[in-house]
Amino acid sequence: MTLLDTQPLIAQPIPIFLTVMGIILVAPLLLSRLKIPHVIGLIIAGVAVGPDGFGVLARDMSFEVFGQVGILYLMFLAGIEIDMYHLRKNLRKGLVFGLFTFLVPLILGAAAAILVLGMALPEATLLASMFAAHTLLAYPIVARFGVTKSPAVIIAIAGTIVTVLGSLIVLAGVLGVVREGSLTSLLGTLCYLAIYCTAIFYIYPRLTRYFFKKYHDGIQQFVYVLFMVFLAAATAQWIGIEGVFGAFYAGLVLNRFIPGRSTLMGRLEFVGNALFIPYFLIGVGMLIDLRVVTDGWDTVYIASVMSAVAMTTKWIAAWLTQKTFRLTGVDRSIMYQLSNAHTAVALAVVMIGYSMGLFGVEILNGTVVMILVTCTVSSVGTARAASKLKVQLLEKEAEEMAKDESTTRPRTLIAISNPLTSPSIVELALSMRFPDSSVPGDFYALHVRNDNSASSRAIGRNSLDVAERAAASVEVALTTIERYDLNFITGVINTMEERDITEVIIGLHRRTAFIDSFLGGKIESLLQSTNRMVVITRCFNPLQTMKRIYVAVPKKAQFETGFRRWVQAIGNIGRHAGCQMVFWCDPSTEPMIRTVLSQARIGVRLAFDQVSSYDDFVLKSQVVTDDDLLIVISARRASVSFDGDMDAVPEYLRKYFGGTNLIMLYPGQFGTEPPMTMAEVMSTDLTSPPSPFYIYLSNTFRRLFRSKGQ
Repeated sequence: MTLLDTQPLIAQPIPIFLTVMGIILVAPLLLSRLKIPHVIGLIIAGVAVGPDGFGVLARDMSFEVFGQVGILYLMFLAGIEIDMYHLRKNLRKGLVFGLFTFLVPLILGAAAAILVLGMALPEATLLASMFAAHTLLAYPIVARFGVTKSPAVIIAIAGTIVTVLGSLIVLAGVLGVVREGSLTSLLGTLCYLAIYCTAIFYIYPRLTRYFFKKYHDGIQQFVYVLFMVFLAAATAQWIGIEGVFGAFYAGLVLNRFIPGRSTLMGRLEFVGNALFIPYFLIGVGMLIDLRVVTDGWDTVYIASVMSAVAMTTKWIAAWLTQKTFRLTGVDRSIMYQLSNAHTAVALAVVMIGYSMGLFGVEILNGTVVMILVTCTVSSVGTARAASKLKVQLLEKEAEEMAKDESTTRPRTLIAISNPLTSPSIVELALSMRFPDSSVPGDFYALHVRNDNSASSRAIGRNSLDVAERAAASVEVALTTIERYDLNFITGVINTMEERDITEVIIGLHRRTAFIDSFLGGKIESLLQSTNRMVVITRCFNPLQTMKRIYVAVPKKAQFETGFRRWVQAIGNIGRHAGCQMVFWCDPSTEPMIRTVLSQARIGVRLAFDQVSSYDDFVLKSQVVTDDDLLIVISARRASVSFDGDMDAVPEYLRKYFGGTNLIMLYPGQFGTEPPMTMAEVMSTDLTSPPSPFYIYLSNTFRRLFRSKGQ
């Protein structure tokens, strides 16, 4: 590669950045009309404006910095966006694919280098390690199609880390043999790698949980995550491992703390996809000099051999994985195209070999051509395969929804009174819904006031604005409603009837007097006024910091009308939090819970424990910690699963679970009880609910008479 003799047309920092922003904006728009993926569009633009193109920009330090940050950011996003449940489920397939896509190019590539290119064994092995490694260059394409949680994509991502590690180990081994004549340096690298992985695995989760519990500011959390990612990458480079491994591994470890539908995830994706990753792609294009093709027959011949070997061996690896696990042709295409692009590791390997005199300039130029060819084929092929995979997934979802007639789209109402608690309630409401279920007109936030003072209006407007911003940060449309009504219950009930609401989410009140009940008079009146699902929340910590979720389920809960919906809702909470869910339920309820979660394709780690009486429920208070979430499924009096001892549950929660993150859920009971009349609703604020002492006495006498009767 040779640089142009003339100086670049643009050399000042601000015009350089302006030009790059213009490329990021215009290139995908223009090339999308030609059905060219935006990834290739940015690379082609980099070739055109680079020093070996028209010489518009020089590949200065900004491209070095942003380019390195971009590839690290790309691998980090692949780590945090992967579904950990499906990763565990497909881990064996991913490891097998990783071995195939590493060993096949390594063995066949070394053989081709020896037989066709006439290399010695060390040089051939080093070149073959470059064939084996690949970069997830086309990952933004599958992310745009929304198929990142597909098993084929997860298998390809899991296989990537195997190939990167394998290539780096081979690189260390070859360099040790060439420099020192032994594998001593390789053993040291493996020891450092084991210590590094163990330290990150144990330190990062504990620090992150502490930080997220203590600091709730979105900007602070964003900066913290970036700091931890680049700390992992820098540490990896310090011990002799490529930084892309550190960024990817940090993404896997931090995965459960950054839910897919969260403000933090939205910020991370936005910054990466809008700035760092496009900068990296343009920088890759600026490295490519198309004139190397005219340097002579040797360059063309070597580039053709390298490109053919790189793409053929990757296809063989994907084909072997398809046959081993009986996958579809589309799955094979996804795995092949995602693993076909060679950039970061390939450049690192060839530059090291060139600097040590193991490779000639022909290999260096051939690598540049191979990068261009494989990146182009990978991007175009991934776009085609991802579109086919998306169609298959949509058809499958349509078939499942047609079979399950009970699956309806929820219409959620959030009752908001305080701007400080609005974001957490919105996060809970979003976590209860399926990722693709939010459409305009089915998600509402309500603030009810009974006076027209300026302070009351300001509090209401501020609370709704905060809730709307929290939903907008994850691209969910939230309809805000500010209502003047006689009292809180009247406002909520009228809104539910007007908007056809199916579920209400409300925060637990704070007791202001000794005679107050645990739920409070307003919530108890709301439960009497509606048969729809009501969710009452009191969470001290963010959902993503929960270590475990416990769900207390009453007997005969599976016979309730709203059973399917509440199981799906808390299953989505578990998927959002990324932690294990432990159900305390009757053995007859367990298979029904498993069936609902399986039909809804909600992948969570499940465990079941039997709780035969409410005394056992009280004993569970010793198990639930401050970092856990307790979800109590209750029931209304006229429901099938109602038990007389349920009246004492709120008092049990106050006494034994006072500092626990808590959600109380009353399933929907459509048609079992008529709603309250207007007179009853208006009188709810004037009547006091039964006191906890009265409930305790009544339940005690009930248990005494029951024992005597037996």
